[in-house]
Amino acid sequence: MEERSILKIESLSKHFGALKAADNVSFRVKKGEIVGLIGPNGAGKTTIANLVTGALTKTDGKVIFKDIDISNLKPYQIARKGLTRTFQVVKPLVGMTVEENILVGSLYGKLGRNTDIKNASQRAKEIIKLVGLDKKKGFLVSDITLPDLKKMEFARVLAMEPEVVFLDEVMAGLNPTEVDEASRLVKKVRNEKDLTIVYIEHIMKAVMGISDRIIVLHHGKKIVQGTPQEVANDPAVIEAYLGKRYAKEVKNEEAISTPG
Repeated sequence: MEERSILKIESLSKHFGALKAADNVSFRVKKGEIVGLIGPNGAGKTTIANLVTGALTKTDGKVIFKDIDISNLKPYQIARKGLTRTFQVVKPLVGMTVEENILVGSLYGKLGRNTDIKNASQRAKEIIKLVGLDKKKGFLVSDITLPDLKKMEFARVLAMEPEVVFLDEVMAGLNPTEVDEASRLVKKVRNEKDLTIVYIEHIMKAVMGISDRIIVLHHGKKIVQGTPQEVANDPAVIEAYLGKRYAKEVKNEEAISTPG
């Protein structure tokens, strides 16, 4: 019996006049998966995240979360149901410490804003330890590095007690060592928090290394989905990233190296 999906995206579309930023996109995500959502610039990845989490109104389609249609809910309503996201550009609460930023997530997340402050503070401390920000918790967010800012935003989302998280290019701007560290953290958090993650990323090494399954978008459409290995070898993906000429060369090389 097939495992039930925690998130279903059904024929999701967003049109800005003649521009189809998302065009009839459908996919499902099983509980506990890390699903990579990749594609060239302008492919529609962030648009999908915005539509799913309520930041954009859809032109058409549905978003089903735990068998409930959340297509027309507001972002805070969706977050309180357990579906949250990070942003490409980190959005810290300036003038507050790392710990205070994460505490806000704990207070206004899935359990609602009437959460007991003592319990919310305890959750925040647990998350701070999980992501490795113990030594920075008292720092103002203006005084920490970009990698720590990204950890802080991830931690703030985790403090909301989500079941599904969209991570939007959390590794942008990081060096290779920092990318490896961030990849390990994502996998660690998935395992320890029983989290489901949809992972939007441009750094192919990172997304290939941690994803159970990958979905490829191009010009607002889903063109391929499969395992990292299947996707990496797919001519349509190679063409989308590197152009038709390169894809043709790869195909010719494979034909030559394959015995007749």
